[in-house]
Amino acid sequence: MLTTNKVGITGMGTVSSIGNNVSTFCNSLRSGKSGIKKTPATEELKVSVDIAAKIEGFSFSDSIDRFQNVSEEKCQHAKRLGRRAPFVIQTSIVSALEAWSNARLHDNRPLPERVGLIVAGQNSTQNYQYDLISKFRKNPEYLSPRYALEFLETNQVGVLSELFDIKGEGFAVGGASATGNVGIIKGYQLVRAGLVDVCLVTGVVADLSPMDIQGFINIGAMGGKQYLDQPEKACRPFDTQHEGFIYGQASACVVLESEISAKKRGVSFLAEINGYALSLDSNSAANPNVDGEAKAMLSALNQAGLSVSDVDYINTHGSSSPLGDKTEAEAIGKAFKDHTSDLWLNSTKGLTGHCLYSAGVVETIATVAQMQQGFLHPNKNLETPVCDNLQFCGTEAIDYEFDVAMSNSFGFGGINTSIVLKRR
Repeated sequence: MLTTNKVGITGMGTVSSIGNNVSTFCNSLRSGKSGIKKTPATEELKVSVDIAAKIEGFSFSDSIDRFQNVSEEKCQHAKRLGRRAPFVIQTSIVSALEAWSNARLHDNRPLPERVGLIVAGQNSTQNYQYDLISKFRKNPEYLSPRYALEFLETNQVGVLSELFDIKGEGFAVGGASATGNVGIIKGYQLVRAGLVDVCLVTGVVADLSPMDIQGFINIGAMGGKQYLDQPEKACRPFDTQHEGFIYGQASACVVLESEISAKKRGVSFLAEINGYALSLDSNSAANPNVDGEAKAMLSALNQAGLSVSDVDYINTHGSSSPLGDKTEAEAIGKAFKDHTSDLWLNSTKGLTGHCLYSAGVVETIATVAQMQQGFLHPNKNLETPVCDNLQFCGTEAIDYEFDVAMSNSFGFGGINTSIVLKRR
């Protein structure tokens, strides 16, 4: 039975191209630091765009060692689970450890049966499998005995549930570029319905293979050709010179918790989740839909019991895709009408690239961080906006106190999501 219990975020963690923890990530947002660079040359067949916002300098062991408030036993357990695991598992462990620690769950937690786990990710082991192909062809017996577990998305569920002793509901979800938001929404539903008190929601790194990257290029979704020698300028959400999304990597994790549980444990909400929307366009293609996106935003506000005039800021989907940006801008105008002159907009993807499966979780963390610290990060490459009826942040951060924000994520296949966040 649905309860009236409020649900909020009590912990956050991330590993990204602009910061391997929430504090560094937040500082990068404020300074407008971009993680987008030329990717190192390899002996592999080259893809036609070699620009991305990849996680660099990541050491799994060193990342675990920095958690000084985590027991030695827990750190050693994490290292055992991740030492020989794929990169996507290692980054999930680190971001989840930060969020779990941030929520003060190591020493003060509900019963294992009252904790849930949502892994927001799909096809995350593409590059891991791609790298094994040549060795497999030479000697099929080379394959690790754990491969049958590791190529499945449920490996993330197994590893994280073991590390944190989670025995409530748990599963993996997908939703293309909206996967992160889908994960948060499903976690919210579990907590709101009283099925769990706490839910760990982890958005996994999209570790794309060269074949995946070229596939996105071939359908016109990925940009960057115009800025091969100026990679920081390649991701241009809502700018007339946008070409398509730029690939980004990030693992991101949030702890969702009921207000009753948080009060019992003596922890505060970083932000409250007020409402959400998750709806389909009944469309198998990649093209977005104005009506579907506007409906998602209005439905989320309706569920939150808010009007358009209550919203101060939108962290847009803003993928830097010409059709996607134009559609979202039109949908925002349709949904918010006259309030657009008082509504600030930016796109975190302009700094992180498009992190695909984890994007919704990354951008929720960005929204909460800005809300807590009273600023809005810049739209780094927005020089000539695609429209003049919306209020986009400029190329420098601004100080801005706000109470209500929306975070949008829209995915191929007509998947529309919006989440409403409120300052606590």
